[in-house]
Amino acid sequence: MSPAVQRAERADDDALMARVAARDADAFRTLAERHGALAYRIGYRMTGDAAEAEDIAQDAFLRLWDKAPKWAPGGSGIAAWLTRVAMNLSLDRLRRRRFASSAPVPERADDVPSADEAIERDETDAAVRACVAALPERQRAAVVLTYYEELANKAAAEMLDMNLRAFESLLSRARAALNESLRAHAAIGERGEAR
Repeated sequence: MSPAVQRAERADDDALMARVAARDADAFRTLAERHGALAYRIGYRMTGDAAEAEDIAQDAFLRLWDKAPKWAPGGSGIAAWLTRVAMNLSLDRLRRRRFASSAPVPERADDVPSADEAIERDETDAAVRACVAALPERQRAAVVLTYYEELANKAAAEMLDMNLRAFESLLSRARAALNESLRAHAAIGERGEAR
């Protein structure tokens, strides 16, 4: 998305927030439709649980409703604010439960691949999910923001209240841990096939 389009969307979001501050339910619904998937994706990628992700998205939007009267237009925008809130809510939930689900990510129906391709893709996806879920919370957050949400390092660092250098160090450690975990997972799989 170009910077001009982003600025226009932020200005439109700011106008909607002014209406939400006046308790306009239609404006709030428009914001929820526009940004709801973002909060859900972050919640799901961080917790691995669809129900938790729904709760995180709802909590984030309740906070947005409460924050509306104090909203300052011209800032980084609702998407950035929701990303930060959803990430913090996810980290809070993970700290409380101290485990991650290995439930598969629900997928949308699309062109059906061959059975072999589907099995291989599912095994690879499951291995990557398991390895990401096994990362420490902050490393997982860095991976989710960078690779799943495709945020620039600077934006991701701001979401985690870190300076850029510390974030890049965290992301580097996360990548190394993921590489090591995926290599170990592949080696286990090869030994299992050789039997």
